[in-house]
Amino acid sequence: MSRRKNTGLSKQDREMMGAGAKIAAGFWARLSWTFRLVLVGVIFALILIAGAIYLYSTQPKAANNPTPVAAQPTTSDEGQAGAISREEITPVPGAADTNMGSGAAATSDWYELHFTSPEYPTNKANYKGGLDTYLVNLMNKATKTLDVADYDFDLTDVANAMAAARNRGVTVRMVTDTDTYTNKDTSVQAAFTTLKNAKIPIVEDNRGPIMHNKFTVVDGQYVETGSWNYTVGDTYRLNNNMIIIHDVKLAQNYTTEFEKMFVQKTFGPNKAKGVPNPVLTISGVRVQNYFAAEDGVSKHVVDELNKATKSIYFMAFSFTAENIGDAVINKAKAGVTVGGVFETTGSNTQYSEYGKMSALKMPNLQVYTDGNPYVMHHKVFIIDEKTVIFGSFNFSDNADTANDENLLIADDPAMAKAFKQEYDRVLAVAQNPPTRKK
Repeated sequence: MSRRKNTGLSKQDREMMGAGAKIAAGFWARLSWTFRLVLVGVIFALILIAGAIYLYSTQPKAANNPTPVAAQPTTSDEGQAGAISREEITPVPGAADTNMGSGAAATSDWYELHFTSPEYPTNKANYKGGLDTYLVNLMNKATKTLDVADYDFDLTDVANAMAAARNRGVTVRMVTDTDTYTNKDTSVQAAFTTLKNAKIPIVEDNRGPIMHNKFTVVDGQYVETGSWNYTVGDTYRLNNNMIIIHDVKLAQNYTTEFEKMFVQKTFGPNKAKGVPNPVLTISGVRVQNYFAAEDGVSKHVVDELNKATKSIYFMAFSFTAENIGDAVINKAKAGVTVGGVFETTGSNTQYSEYGKMSALKMPNLQVYTDGNPYVMHHKVFIIDEKTVIFGSFNFSDNADTANDENLLIADDPAMAKAFKQEYDRVLAVAQNPPTRKK
């Protein structure tokens, strides 16, 4: 038996291949050495080009997004705030009891406004009668619909109020952030378990940037919003604000935004632009209402700051947006009185506007880091003590271009007075803190 390997070629095929090889060899022999070198070089170059094309085509495709200049942290600040709010901070020995917020309220024919009153050292025996009681009372009014969009969530009484509404036939829906929905904290999971047991549908955002809203819409008539997350820490340890507004047109805006997330399951810059009533009048007060990331919120903030003629006061959990910072600084340079309190966490990073403002050493521009050993969580501007900018919107590029946020701008001197009183209280604690943060 022959041991020749079967190539699968016939005798005729092999004879043709042999003839071709002889022709090629003859052609090569007739070429000059110079031309041979050129030909070899061309063949080698073609091989290299083909290899490069192959390697490029097999690489993973990068997202079609521009690389940000001086990229900033995305979710760590708010996530860290939630973690700090749940920590048990050991009081400094001999620390004096300090009330770190106004705990004030202001009401009119169309809103009720409330502020937290955190204390240091914190005493859990006093964890009652906070902002959660006003939200629960509102939820208990629901007869038809109850829509909740909340970034952080662990309040038992709020979860129970939502479940009770569902059990009495109200349509209850919720949108939250995936980081919260998957948080292993027992209080967070207990609150979500209450909702699941009541068969309340929950939509999470399933993405990196955060669903940072904290608002509730009741029966298409009432809206609750502000800086306050529905957690124990946000209620009794952090400086926060919340407002309940009775206005059908404003409720239409928030319902429209909610359904972009809950029904369409779109978030951040993927949401469709606009709401029915971005500018409206409530009881004679001009109110603007914008949502991130689709509405270019920071531009509206800058537009309002540019109108300041006398004063700008602010409380900022996160303030890294250069366009907003520049607007504040330019107004100070024009002679406007500017005062601000920054949350200490992150204020000394290269991204914070705190360093830029404090370095100017201007008598009419005075900024401080806050004195709450937990977190100062407000996101507020007070302009000429007659206009207030507030909501969930941090003054950052991430809030403007990536997150889900809401913002209100109200031209109401009475409301501005209430926020200014809160600012004064927060400022006093910043100037004389019970203990320095690390």
